[in-house]
Amino acid sequence: MQTIEKYFPIKDIENDFIISKQGDFTVAFELQLPEIFTLSDEDYENMHQAWIRALKCLPRHCVVHKQDWFEPAESHIKPKKHLSFLEDASQLHFAGRSYLKHTCRLFITKKVSHQYSSSLASNLIKPTLVPKECLKPKTSEHFMQCINQMCAVLQDCKLISLKRLSTGDLKSTSSKKGLIEKYIALNGSYEAKIFSDVEMGESLKIGAQHLKFFSLADATQMPHFCGPRITYDKFSTDKTKFPISFAGHLGLLLNCRHIYNQFIIIGDVPHTLSNFEKKRLRLQSLSSYSRENAVTGDATNEFLNEAVADQRQPVKAHFNIQIWADTEAELKRMNNLVSSTFAQIDAAAKNETVGAAQLWWSAIPGNEGDFPVNETFDTFLEQAVCFMNMESNYRNSTSPASVRFCDRIASVPVAVDLFDEPRKKGITSNMGTLVCGTSGGGKSMTVNHILHTLFTQGAHCVTVDIGGSYKGLCELVKGYYFTYTEENPISFNPFFVGEDEVWDTEKKESLKALLVALWKQEDDNFNRSEYVALSDALQGFYDNTKGNPKIFPCFNSFYDYLKSDFADRLATHKVKHSNFDLDNFLYVLRPYYRGGEFDYLLNATANLDLLNQPFIVIELDNIKDHPILFPVVTLIVMELFISKMRKLGKTKKVLTIDEAWKAIAKSGMANFLKYAFKTIRKFNGIPIVITQELDDLVSSPIIKDAIINNADIKILMDMRKYLNKFDELQNVLGLSDKAKTILLSVNKDKREIFIDLGGQESKVYRNELSPEEYYAFTTEGAERVQIAEYAERYGSVEEGIKFFIKDKKDDK
Repeated sequence: MQTIEKYFPIKDIENDFIISKQGDFTVAFELQLPEIFTLSDEDYENMHQAWIRALKCLPRHCVVHKQDWFEPAESHIKPKKHLSFLEDASQLHFAGRSYLKHTCRLFITKKVSHQYSSSLASNLIKPTLVPKECLKPKTSEHFMQCINQMCAVLQDCKLISLKRLSTGDLKSTSSKKGLIEKYIALNGSYEAKIFSDVEMGESLKIGAQHLKFFSLADATQMPHFCGPRITYDKFSTDKTKFPISFAGHLGLLLNCRHIYNQFIIIGDVPHTLSNFEKKRLRLQSLSSYSRENAVTGDATNEFLNEAVADQRQPVKAHFNIQIWADTEAELKRMNNLVSSTFAQIDAAAKNETVGAAQLWWSAIPGNEGDFPVNETFDTFLEQAVCFMNMESNYRNSTSPASVRFCDRIASVPVAVDLFDEPRKKGITSNMGTLVCGTSGGGKSMTVNHILHTLFTQGAHCVTVDIGGSYKGLCELVKGYYFTYTEENPISFNPFFVGEDEVWDTEKKESLKALLVALWKQEDDNFNRSEYVALSDALQGFYDNTKGNPKIFPCFNSFYDYLKSDFADRLATHKVKHSNFDLDNFLYVLRPYYRGGEFDYLLNATANLDLLNQPFIVIELDNIKDHPILFPVVTLIVMELFISKMRKLGKTKKVLTIDEAWKAIAKSGMANFLKYAFKTIRKFNGIPIVITQELDDLVSSPIIKDAIINNADIKILMDMRKYLNKFDELQNVLGLSDKAKTILLSVNKDKREIFIDLGGQESKVYRNELSPEEYYAFTTEGAERVQIAEYAERYGSVEEGIKFFIKDKKDDK
């Protein structure tokens, strides 16, 4: 048995270079690639051209090695203190969920010797000393100039970012493995150094791990067509073709542990073309002896014509997938996956046996210069770049104000900041949000989840609903829930001033607006003297209340004050009826006073501290068509939210209007919707409007003018039922063709939702919920009845959900 030190090809790591014993020096980068399923045809074309331009910056005799690691990992959610019931349930539900973690590194090796290795002349067999040319400063300086140009070109496309790996990243320490050790140990994570035996016999083994390589190393194995992108049928429709990168199936879509190695060798172009010309002449002279020679000669001639006419750069390329497993059975399963994956791009990979050791050896970071040239094929740079993996995992936001969704491949939790981060980056200019989707598409589930997250982050949420979609969440967070039933009619008290509230001009103005709306019709005049009288009455009432704790502030006590003290005051000042008709005022408002038809509406004695209550739901289903109650309740909601908006400072304020927006608009409150979407962003407010029907979006001027134009955040559900009339919807929503393609890939059966931020970022997430979250947010009638029964039986919604889930598990 030999020790690896004798044959090991790397001499040292100095000045952020990996230096091989042959004198080749390598720079290493960690790449951040775009997120999978988020790119358009144009994006892939731009990235393809960026790679071509970047690699053309490199000097001759360079080896480009892009190494993509895909390793099983488990999701880890950063633990928080003082978790709520639903947060705790969510952490337990997603803890340890497995997915493929992607890490992408790029190695650029400058060969000092212009001779390339082969399988028979690898430094695995014959280690060499460092040539003198390696030590010349000008050699590395010129190389780094080219490297810097390459990096600038790649980053200019705005889709790829690079980080140069330093000596500290590359070298091992006592507590972590360096980059080379990670590769040799077949573990891409930072862990304490653990080394295993390397066995190169009939098969390649590292410790207990069996290795296999599947390579594309011959032109006959390659597909007949390649390009920057390929259609992903799973997400495509009759009208749209969903793109992924041409090599996307060899990346995250290959669901097993693997490394995808991509080698492009940039040689001396004139010398390469000269050799091809010699080959063409030789084949031409031998063409009469063999039809194969004639065909090969024609192909070589076409290759040369294309290189000259289109200014194509010839390169040598090799691509391989490296898999490993503990058992032969697992390796066989992975073999089948890899073979079927290559078939997805119409390629036939070679199962490497004899050459596996050399392929593994030459993929050691820094040893790319020893790649066996006989394992490569000749092609153009444009074609070679097509086989690069271009995508990576969904990325988590580091913002504390993020919402948890999941990715599309493994339903792994992804932190998404919809409101703060996009504004800081200039992607959005406001926090207005439009949620649209068909019935059963998951609108209420999604909004419940967003509201709960915002609530736990300290936001104040006011929700106007029709249908009771938020009752479960409201009860769970112990919020105020207002609804109308005959037994328990809806009741507010806008006259009450809490301990933390101030009787100020704004409070007075909102009450005046309410009293005028109750008193006057829309076409009635409201003169200056009446305005002064109402101001005087309200101020006098509150002065009187402060001095007498026996008086409970509500509409009844205000009405009593008007009949007695204020009537005397008007008489003392000899105010004429033409200036303020108190009798008319009292008569019109009599139904809201004690004993009147609506005496419950403005005289609540419970749920009074609306300013400091962070979660409020007003359910309007039973009064949405009532000519008196609905406008009054809407006014109270307006007053409530404006009060929160102006008095709660930096606290986020969320106004959610579900299908109730249609009733609000019909009752003359359309201007409030316009005001909300245009103004509350200045007060750290988030207006959310939810709608269901396509016609609402297309035909409603309120939706088009007030909401869509001021909603930079669009959350849309499965829209495939509108596929044949989607163009009109696309125009109304202002969606790009890229966003349209991504949106139409949404699958509601997998709880997927589409999110568009400012028309610049479009992405589909899964809104997977824990069972506890699901039953807290459910809008299914039968499930809601069952949860209500359990809540009554066990004393609270939280306990009811716990026992309901337990019973369902026991039944299984």
